[in-house]
Amino acid sequence: MGTQGVLRVVLAHLENGDWQAAHPLVQQDEEDPLYCWAHGIAHVLEGDLDNARYWYGEAKRPFPEPYELKAELQALS
Repeated sequence: MGTQGVLRVVLAHLENGDWQAAHPLVQQDEEDPLYCWAHGIAHVLEGDLDNARYWYGEAKRPFPEPYELKAELQALS
């Protein structure tokens, strides 16, 4: 499964609030900004905002405040 296929699976998990299923998938490519962004979103769902901010930084994206999960997932898709 290519990058886009993995990201589709990750998005499905994140949309269902299942950060635990998404987390190992986003760790597959910690150099890819899209994976890093999705990794940040997974940590938001987990409630670990410090780690989420770190991954947003790795993705070269500002951490949105206020945070709107739906908007972030839509932008990532």
